[in-house]
Amino acid sequence: MVNFVLIAVCIIAGMIFKATKSIHPDAHKGINTWILYLALPAVSFKYLPKVKWTTEMLFPIAATFLISVFCFFFMMFYSKSRGYSRRSRSTLELASGYSNTSFIGFPLISAFYGEGLLSIAIICDQTMFFALSTLGIIAAVKGGSKSGKVSAAFILKRLITFPPLIGCISALVLSQFIDFTVAEPFFDKLAATVSPLALFSVGLQLKFNGWKKLIPQMSMSMLYKLILAPAIVLGMALLFGIKGDVAKITVFEAAMPTLVTSSIIAEQFRLNTKLTNLIIGVSIIVGFITSAFWYEMTELLF
Repeated sequence: MVNFVLIAVCIIAGMIFKATKSIHPDAHKGINTWILYLALPAVSFKYLPKVKWTTEMLFPIAATFLISVFCFFFMMFYSKSRGYSRRSRSTLELASGYSNTSFIGFPLISAFYGEGLLSIAIICDQTMFFALSTLGIIAAVKGGSKSGKVSAAFILKRLITFPPLIGCISALVLSQFIDFTVAEPFFDKLAATVSPLALFSVGLQLKFNGWKKLIPQMSMSMLYKLILAPAIVLGMALLFGIKGDVAKITVFEAAMPTLVTSSIIAEQFRLNTKLTNLIIGVSIIVGFITSAFWYEMTELLF
């Protein structure tokens, strides 16, 4: 409940500031720069050094990547059937293939399953973050290109210069040689700014004019994100005999609404931020309802 109120406050605050014109029209770009270059890398340094990598964690890792891969094909067929542009397709991929596994996921897991299972959720979150920093950026680069075709060298350049990915890899490597315990309070404070600022940025960019025309795309995005994605993971768990807490948390995290950071990447690569922001706002509200359904399903089957 607290998180839902915080979400509403941050988004509405952004909308109010925008409506009163008391903030620069491009203020969201400065906010997004802070998030990309400082806050998101700090998330990696906050969580990755604490992760305990075991063989049972292969399932949440594989499942998180497969959600993004299946989303690519799902949105490809859907976009072609509707005659959408590559830009619209990439926007849908970005808004549908990546879950809000921390800001929404962590509190809901604590509420439904208890804080003891957050260790599994962290694996899902960091894998999702890595997938967004690689597969998500590839989709965004292609969608942001006028021709829709870009060279492998250009994609590689955008990947290796993407600050959150640099932070993710640095955290993985450096944590093997350096103890970051002393710096944890610093990383905590930086990481804590991600969701409030990202939601405030969403509010600044949120536009409701012409939203009715976007209902088909919004509906299809949420169908995949809130229903099909967790169903795919559930099917994988049953197929491969994955049981217990690992299966429960992986399915539940897959059922989380659209990742807020998707809006920042959409804006950076000139995708359809209006559509992305609407999907984020609506999916969060609907996601609070559908998450209860997936909790019951995981408890029943696992």
